[in-house]
Amino acid sequence: MATTTQTIQPLILTSDSSPQDPTFIPRGPVTAELSFYAPPADGAVPFNYVEKAPEGFPQQNFGHEEHHVRLQDIRGHESSFNLQNNSFATLSNISSQEHDFTDDDHIKQVYYPEVERLILEHVPGAKRVLLFDHTIRRTDPNAHRAPVIRVHIDQTPASALARVKHHLPDEFDSLSRSRYRIINVWRPLNGPVQSFPLAFADSSTVRDEDLVSVEHRYPDRTGATAGVKFTEEMRWHYWSGMENHERLLLQCSDSENSSGRVPHTAFVDPRTPVGAKGRESIEVRALVFG
Repeated sequence: MATTTQTIQPLILTSDSSPQDPTFIPRGPVTAELSFYAPPADGAVPFNYVEKAPEGFPQQNFGHEEHHVRLQDIRGHESSFNLQNNSFATLSNISSQEHDFTDDDHIKQVYYPEVERLILEHVPGAKRVLLFDHTIRRTDPNAHRAPVIRVHIDQTPASALARVKHHLPDEFDSLSRSRYRIINVWRPLNGPVQSFPLAFADSSTVRDEDLVSVEHRYPDRTGATAGVKFTEEMRWHYWSGMENHERLLLQCSDSENSSGRVPHTAFVDPRTPVGAKGRESIEVRALVFG
């Protein structure tokens, strides 16, 4: 998920919480507060800066609206969902030779080839994969990236096309005429996940008119993400207690399916126990051709 660094707020426990057992893993359906897009008050084009904003500019100029949403746990029902119909899918029992996730070069040398093989083997139609970046998120206050507590989609159709041109300019004309997708491969690093799990909406319940292009300003260029307006129609899910051997595939764009994009966000589960370990995760972003 491409985003700015955010401050993690303290967990708020409710009567449904299990504060006495720090090893407790919340499971099953839950109602939680999610943060949705609200437009800039002055009607300006919405933007956010990936790194620290230039002097005189806010980190982002748009707002947010909090809504309580019912989330269903897909644990035990993983096979009911797929990329084609829902824009998310799950994989289990995936091994890795990367264990530390502390050195970017080592991650690219060891973990990237594993992710590429995983996509080619498990994503229907995939013939070629280009991994173009990754983000590690930790709840440590000193971490460079924290879990994103804002509903969003990492790409828009225009920014996905721009990604093809940016990374493969010499092949752009031919590649842009065939199917291309952007898929994130998400996993925890210190599972099982107890705090700040990832929520994701069934893409078949998301309308185009509820998505807003947001300028995503890098130091050297400007891309785009999608802000997501709240609607009652969206159906939300999460995968409880994700383990290190599990992978969540999040499709952010599909050139042959305008509905092939999944809103997602980290969220505060009100049942998270006092003393729960902070979530650590990695997402790798892939251009998938075919």
